[in-house]
Amino acid sequence: MHLRFTEEELGTLVEMVSLAAEVASWNERPGSEEGLGAYEALEEKVLEKAKHAGHGEHIGFDEERQRHHLTPEYQDGSFYQQCYDEFRNEVFWEELVIRLADRDLAKVVGMQAWQKMSEEQRRSQTQDLEKRYWEEFSKNGIERVAVIFPHSEG
Repeated sequence: MHLRFTEEELGTLVEMVSLAAEVASWNERPGSEEGLGAYEALEEKVLEKAKHAGHGEHIGFDEERQRHHLTPEYQDGSFYQQCYDEFRNEVFWEELVIRLADRDLAKVVGMQAWQKMSEEQRRSQTQDLEKRYWEEFSKNGIERVAVIFPHSEG
């Protein structure tokens, strides 16, 4: 299969493939190595071709890992970086809200009952809690978040 890209399309493809590989690299589940390897191999192929097609100033080479990568200078201010930062931010807040709401629900119904619930059942029972946490974090960020350590831990 042969594909032809404009310079702009190739730049977009480089960012898309690199973004996907970056997100995939977070997967540390057992058995994820094969999928991650496939993403990295495709990223390597696209970056190497793009480097030789006129995008060399945006692509560096890591001698230690023997892999191409987007240069930090290119990443700064790029759409790639904007997407990656927004992804991390949204995942953080969403996970924090859901995990706190689930924790609170488990305290009320008990861990065994909570574990028997489907994700849909949990979300339906935590809607009000999630809304309350979203409002709190939207207003105050993590400013009022605190961890209370048991006395036994000092």
